Amino acid sequence: MRIIKLLSFFTAIAFIAACGGTPTANNTANANTAAKPEVQKLSVVERPEKIVDMMAARGEQDKADPTLKIVEPKADATVASSTVKVKLELGGDLKGYKPGMNEETHTGNHIHVILDNQPYEAYYNLDKEFELRNVTDGDHTLRVFPSRPWHESFKNDGAFAMVKFTVKKGGADETKPATVNGQPMSNANTSPTPEGKDMPASTAGAVDAKKPLLTYSRPKGEYKGDDTKAVMIDFWLSNAKLTGDGGEYRVRYSVDGGEAQFIDKWAPIWLTGWVAGKHTVKLELVDKDDKLVDNGGYNSTTREITITK
Repeated sequence: MRIIKLLSFFTAIAFIAACGGTPTANNTANANTAAKPEVQKLSVVERPEKIVDMMAARGEQDKADPTLKIVEPKADATVASSTVKVKLELGGDLKGYKPGMNEETHTGNHIHVILDNQPYEAYYNLDKEFELRNVTDGDHTLRVFPSRPWHESFKNDGAFAMVKFTVKKGGADETKPATVNGQPMSNANTSPTPEGKDMPASTAGAVDAKKPLLTYSRPKGEYKGDDTKAVMIDFWLSNAKLTGDGGEYRVRYSVDGGEAQFIDKWAPIWLTGWVAGKHTVKLELVDKDDKLVDNGGYNSTTREITITK
């Protein structure tokens, strides 16, 4: 009888183990490994080969010196409407550079249009006005500069333009961001209506056009597939030279609140090593003592991006 009981006991133990009742060392190790989040280690890499190939296919365009002039709104104008019409004049040594969207790829040369310190909107068809919709009453700043299909800005003299204007009695509804034909602004460029941008409530900072100014451009939005392999940081710099270009300023950047890194030459950089999820990118203009250079609050800008793999 005792032998039978012992056999029954060991049989039960074996059954429990087979069903996973008692974790083995391997199972425990696997569970711990699965629980560890992927560590993000970013590093600067050379311009991606994909971009190099695009540049080669564009001929002389990337050697162009495009210039921009803001025709409307005029500097210091007062606009009595929540819809502000933007009209630009493109000039300079273009070498074939012309804004326009490829309908198949939905990419192409374009202008980055920035109201106050909001993320830019891409403007493709300069033959038609661009609309800033639902702009709230108050003072505003408009900044524009030309860009390539992969959103790298042209950095020659005259490429950047900025004006201040005021909206008075415009009648914007601050609780309802504007849409184009009832669709989110991301769909606006494929609509037959004029290009435009949803305008959340904002007002201009006390920006001095004669002082050093950093204009955040990229990264922005969501990155998918191959675009997640190397993400570009790019910006426009006014009235300042970086240390690597013979000046006394630096651009400080950080990702997800991590350790600060520096850009010492005015050129884009590409970062690799991103993990999937949401991330914050912060760009700041600092002086030779690494102190923030203030200009209306625009010289320190943080954007959220999404990496989807």
